[in-house]
Amino acid sequence: MRLTTKGRYAVTAMLDLALHGEHGPVPLNEISRRQGISLSYLEQLFLRLRRARLVHSVRGPGGGYTLARPADRIAIAEVIDAVDESMDSTACGSVRGCEEDEQCLSHGLWVALSEQIRGFLGGVTLADVVSGDGLQPRYLPDSRLRVHSPGR
Repeated sequence: MRLTTKGRYAVTAMLDLALHGEHGPVPLNEISRRQGISLSYLEQLFLRLRRARLVHSVRGPGGGYTLARPADRIAIAEVIDAVDESMDSTACGSVRGCEEDEQCLSHGLWVALSEQIRGFLGGVTLADVVSGDGLQPRYLPDSRLRVHSPGR
C-alpha cells in the first residue's frame, strides 16, 4: 500500500478533530500544534476534506473546522480518498499490463491485498480509532489467527 504522509496526516488531523471538536469548531493552528503538522500543509489538506464534504469550515472569531458528519459515520477510507491517496499495493498501479504488456506473476496477490486494505479501512470509522474499538483483525477468519506456542 502506498499511503504517503498526505494520507497519514489527513487521518491524524481528522482524528484530532473528532477528539477535540465536541465543543465547537477547532482552529487548524491547534491541530498543527498538537500533531506537529505544518499549518500550511493542514490548510491544503482541509481544502480537500471540505470539498469532499467531510468537514465544515466556520469563519470568524471562534472559527475553525467541524466534522460534517458524526465520527461514527466517517470511514478512514473516505478520508484517504478525499486527499487523493492511493490504496493500491501493486507496483504497476493496477494497470493490467504491468510488465511489458503482461501481468507479473504476483499481480493478482497485490490486487487482492489492495482490496482487503480498502475493505478494512472502509469498515473502520474515526470513532472506532478514537475509542480503540474495531481495530482487531476481524477481517480474517478465526482459523488463521492461531498463536503457536514454543514447545507445543
